[in-house]
Amino acid sequence: MKSLTKLFIPIALETLCYILAGMVDTMMLSTVGDNAVGAVGTANTYINVFIIMFGIVSSGMIAVMTQYIGAERTGVAYQARQLGAVLNLALGVVLSVFLFVFSEDVLEIVGVAPLLMDYAKTYLKIVGSFCFVNALIPIFSSYLRAFGYTKQPLIATVLSNVLNLCLNAVFLFVFHSGVAGVAAATVISRFLNLAIVIISSGRLVKPDKETDHLGNKEVFVQIIKVGLPSAMETAFYNVAMTLTIRFLNQMDDAGLNVTARAYAAQIANFSYCVGVALAQANAILAGWRIGGGDYEACDRETKKAACIGICVASGLEAVFAFSSDYLVRIFTEDAEMIALVGKLLEIDIILEVGRVTNLVFGQALKTSGDALYTTVIAVIFMYLCMVGGTWLFGIRMNMLAAGAYIGLAGDECVRAVFMFLRWQSGRWKTKGFIRKQCYSSSITAI
Repeated sequence: MKSLTKLFIPIALETLCYILAGMVDTMMLSTVGDNAVGAVGTANTYINVFIIMFGIVSSGMIAVMTQYIGAERTGVAYQARQLGAVLNLALGVVLSVFLFVFSEDVLEIVGVAPLLMDYAKTYLKIVGSFCFVNALIPIFSSYLRAFGYTKQPLIATVLSNVLNLCLNAVFLFVFHSGVAGVAAATVISRFLNLAIVIISSGRLVKPDKETDHLGNKEVFVQIIKVGLPSAMETAFYNVAMTLTIRFLNQMDDAGLNVTARAYAAQIANFSYCVGVALAQANAILAGWRIGGGDYEACDRETKKAACIGICVASGLEAVFAFSSDYLVRIFTEDAEMIALVGKLLEIDIILEVGRVTNLVFGQALKTSGDALYTTVIAVIFMYLCMVGGTWLFGIRMNMLAAGAYIGLAGDECVRAVFMFLRWQSGRWKTKGFIRKQCYSSSITAI
């Protein structure tokens, strides 16, 4: 069993690579114009809305694989991967065809700002048409991480990002293909990422798949019990974010507020990656420990991961807020934009405290099998605080993007309190798959 640090560092670096790739895309797109940046950020938000169904399988897989690995039943983990790959590939093909055909209709329905429409349509059609690649990458990357192989997904991400950077430069500065070129570079680089994780999983992981297995239906049900609530939470979050983006688009005709949000998100993602990486690393350890019945260590280390995440993420965000005048100039020289992004980053300090707490405890709860609770709490407060807060503070009280960020911070902080209280209650100790299976077997034998 690896330590939190050995799992966290490669996952953090991998997440950082994703963020850097997004920042490089943004910096390169800013040479085309602020509208291109806002359009791509908006299009990516809607792509995430349509690929949430992949999370039904990938989220459930983590819980199932890590618990059975902790119980030294690696063949079941292999079964979970096989089922996940087949299901996500089928869903990915369907969604790819849908976005290729209906990308313009989707953007018109959600009310994208007129000046952003052409750019957003181009990006959504190209990247969305290949979202089946996005469906398979997390399956094989999660499979590797569940067995403790965190370096290989990192290598895949680094190499694909290097390729993306090179192709961006070629498409933008040699062929002058604008947003279409950035979209093409994104697709090609993701194919490379997928190829590397598929090859690595086949070479490195050798589970006892011949003698240690359950019925496919039983494994599928266990995946769905965690994956469906987790995916529903992601679905409701993305719909809530879509409504929030719609409100941001309505705040001004030029797209100033929605573009400021895109720039602020690019900077804030550096602190966000700490919380994400800690949550993923701790979730792997939590699954192993729950599978092995070591609940005390699971509780202790999860709380430790949350404390580390709060300190690091909030500290980084404070540095970004105080340095905003310099950081935002990387993207734009517009004085109004610089001032607005700086204000958003100040609010984001509080947001990050709630978000990292929510991520660590929430992900641990899901891995334990207690996914329904996190979904119910998320649905209630993301609409009350995120969507309602954006409307109330941003539009009704005319605080614009700053008001939207107050709503976002409220959502994360309130949910963080509920996640901690649920973890503290210890109810998650009764949700494990191994415990349930042993109990059922004993009843049957009697």
